[in-house]
Amino acid sequence: MTRARDSVALAMTGASGAQYGLRLLECLLAAGRPVHLMLSKPGQVVLGMETDERVPGRPADMERWFSQRFGAAPGQLQVYGPEEWTACVASGSGAPGSMVVCPCSMATLSAIATGASRSLIERAADVMLKERRTLVLVPRETPFSAIHLRNMLTVAEAGGLILPANPGFYHRPQTVGDLVDYVVARVLDHLGVDQSLMPRWGEANAAARLPPES
Repeated sequence: MTRARDSVALAMTGASGAQYGLRLLECLLAAGRPVHLMLSKPGQVVLGMETDERVPGRPADMERWFSQRFGAAPGQLQVYGPEEWTACVASGSGAPGSMVVCPCSMATLSAIATGASRSLIERAADVMLKERRTLVLVPRETPFSAIHLRNMLTVAEAGGLILPANPGFYHRPQTVGDLVDYVVARVLDHLGVDQSLMPRWGEANAAARLPPES
């Protein structure tokens, strides 16, 4: 039986970088994790602009669409509307073990930093902080203003993790997908989800030093 602490809340907001959120959703479902998905209205707009996916707008239709798209098991994926206050993610008594906002817009960051809780995404993040559970924010913005940086510091001091969508290059990426996978792999690491999307630091060099097979 899957425990609530094994489930993950995933929110996609209106920052550029919808590919990060989609790939993370795919990997979480492939790993067998129950996922509670929330898309803000700006997030849906960005998803339509940055990808060729034609995702329906209603949560129930979206749930069926993503489940079919990524081969989710029955009941593994639940999708909530922006004001679905009865969702389990809105309360500490039913909240999942972790939450990721990917991508995280600066508006969402600001709301989380101030505890605004005006939408389900904001409330779910607030629950993660008050319950001392894992909250990962993946901001995708450049440059950062002093206000953005102060908001990140506030969230970090409250117990959240700021993981900017800044891919590394030591694994020598060949495609855009490789760059996306780098960031998604780092998120999965912090969620405690096994992943093999990219070699870890030192693995590629160690493999290169091995003598050839005779």
